[in-house]
Amino acid sequence: MAASASKYDDNNHDAMEAWYMDESIEDHRLPHHLEPKVFVSSDQLKELGVLSWQLKEEEDEVNEDLKNFCEAKGYTQQVVIEVSPEKLPNYEINVKKFFKEHLHDKEETHYIAEGSGYFDVRDKRDCWIRIATKKGCIIALPAGIYHRFSLDRTNYIKAVRLFSVGGPFLTAYERPNEDLTVRKEYVEALMKNAHVDGHEAEAL
Repeated sequence: MAASASKYDDNNHDAMEAWYMDESIEDHRLPHHLEPKVFVSSDQLKELGVLSWQLKEEEDEVNEDLKNFCEAKGYTQQVVIEVSPEKLPNYEINVKKFFKEHLHDKEETHYIAEGSGYFDVRDKRDCWIRIATKKGCIIALPAGIYHRFSLDRTNYIKAVRLFSVGGPFLTAYERPNEDLTVRKEYVEALMKNAHVDGHEAEAL
């Protein structure tokens, strides 16, 4: 990772919108807001280890802002994945797999090149937070966090997975996997910084 400070060191407060989810099992491509809606700030996401950035949109195929971001963060490898009924082989099987709750033993970072979709993460009280990603944003999920992915009603996303050391592969460990070292380390880090926001507690 780059040692010097850069404009990418701080979380971008305008990159993504997030909110607490209801418990409905209706079409998971819907927003699933609570009633009334309860939104989650980028600072609250950061407490969970979830970071985000919004890059400049480029007309050229080569996105210089993405290139600079990767250099600043030490990402050296990329894998492109397109998720849609037309683009993804075994579409129905794979979207069900993406929506199963799981964790990874490495950070998971995506640049959204086209389209949009939802990353859902568990908060400190095991409630679901839905994060809406869109073109130009980067989302980084920490190792050990339980999460899942869903398309929205547009049924299309083109994401670029960003990797550094360890190669372009992620192993998914479905819940429960509390005995994994990476899970224990993540929970321990959360507990050290644990606090419950009064508004969240009241809303839930």
